[in-house]
Amino acid sequence: MLKLRLSRGGTKKRPVYKVVVADSRFARDGRFIEKVGYFNPLLPKEKKERIGLEAERIKYWLGQGAQPTTRVARILGENELMPMPANSNNPQKAIPKKDRKKEEAPKEEAKKEEAPKAEAKKEEAPKAEAKKEEAPKAEAKKEEAPKKEAPVEEKK
Repeated sequence: MLKLRLSRGGTKKRPVYKVVVADSRFARDGRFIEKVGYFNPLLPKEKKERIGLEAERIKYWLGQGAQPTTRVARILGENELMPMPANSNNPQKAIPKKDRKKEEAPKEEAKKEEAPKAEAKKEEAPKAEAKKEEAPKAEAKKEEAPKKEAPVEEKK
């Protein structure tokens, strides 16, 4: 299977990536079919030199069935070469675990407050069922009415 993926280059602690088309069985930095771009994560997002892509070649390989990895799909989505992936942003990732737990506590309290509201809705449901039960009683009364008339006819 063909993949559009990142191949790492650069020195220790100073990564620079090539966007390559490679067989998924090959090593990350190993053999590839074609280099179609580069990505330098050390540059700020505003700089034009951060990402360089050959749009025509990328479209060609996508047409041939090459599948981008999640990171490459995100890069291509930012450059409008393909639609943005749906689950590409995790805002909780940058928050330390200790702080995440603190943020979850208020959410749990809000859920506890919503629980009585849900119980109130459950109580309303039996009322609706009670109305349904009244309907058969009304039908039963209608059935009883002709029976009462029948004895009246016998008296005459």
